[in-house]
Amino acid sequence: MSSSNLSIGIIGLPNVGKSTLFNALLKRQVALAANYPFATIEPNVGIVDVPDERLQKLSEIVKNEYGQRKGDREIPEKVVPAVVNFYDIAGLVKGASQGEGLGNQFLSHIREVDAIIQVVRAFTDDGVIRAGSTTPENDMEIINTELILADLQSLNKRIEHFEPELRKSKTPDNTRKMELYQQIRKLLDEGKLASTLELNEHDNTLIKDLNLLTLKPMIYVINIDEDDLSTKSIQNHNTIDDKTIYLSARIESELSSLSEEDSKAYMKEIGIIESGLDKVIRTGYDILGLQTFFTAGPKEVKAWTIKKGSKAPQAAGVIHTDFERGFISAEVISYEDLVSSGGWKNAKDKGLLRIEGKNYVMRDGDVVEYRFSV
Repeated sequence: MSSSNLSIGIIGLPNVGKSTLFNALLKRQVALAANYPFATIEPNVGIVDVPDERLQKLSEIVKNEYGQRKGDREIPEKVVPAVVNFYDIAGLVKGASQGEGLGNQFLSHIREVDAIIQVVRAFTDDGVIRAGSTTPENDMEIINTELILADLQSLNKRIEHFEPELRKSKTPDNTRKMELYQQIRKLLDEGKLASTLELNEHDNTLIKDLNLLTLKPMIYVINIDEDDLSTKSIQNHNTIDDKTIYLSARIESELSSLSEEDSKAYMKEIGIIESGLDKVIRTGYDILGLQTFFTAGPKEVKAWTIKKGSKAPQAAGVIHTDFERGFISAEVISYEDLVSSGGWKNAKDKGLLRIEGKNYVMRDGDVVEYRFSV
């Protein structure tokens, strides 16, 4: 799967605020957020901008270099942010791994995403049916247990079918694959997520086709009462790991309908510094192991998404396959160097523009112009 269509699924028990969060992410009401279990049947899909203040600064530099307008067109003509695809997946219930509450259908939707946001209810509202939700810790345990049980089912089937193959072909890779299967099964039997197993790149490749739910990166979003947003009480919940974000989906929904100026004023009024959604998007982008590079000119200033560790030709291929196939070199400058120089001309005079070859490993914030021949 290419980095341009990486996706994150939003899951949780019914009525914990998943669709409200999703609607706020999209800044428009597209998901069915009714107050009863299974209101969402098919996963709603949305492409969400990754907040990045660097785009605005690069646009200003382009304007300074090329002028404010060219004829009737503003410069730059377009500013295009990086994006992440979010899926709003219907509520899981206890017993989903056994088919309860359309469980198999929902679990198949989760298999299609690259990472998971688990929304957990910590808000109090008697007007919203709980539908199985009790405490944040218990809700997490229910969801994780269902994911673990679903993985155990698929893993046991795989081991059963793989054992004859291993007897016929006991290659180092097949032997290692069975070792990994057994290690993961032991973890799952102990009630632990497969993601707690430390895997190297080769191990990940060997078990990639398993597509385990519990191996996917996960963020926990604790949906709290709006009164708790600016208090220390939100730190009192015991959570699974440090990829935990506290927010009020209701407040985020209100913020998303305001202008940028009004949103900032409202956040200041209620005592929060940054939108919880911005944290969600950035954290999601980060757990997928992504980073950004930029192209910037009068026609377009654009953020491009690549996997961390990508080399220059691979990054070029994200723009167009011809760029990778005919890659010659890349003219590169870091975002910080370009901004501190005030533009390309000054940066060039200072010797800050670099010509990089095929083995150059891209860094977050690189501003690039590719040379290629097809």
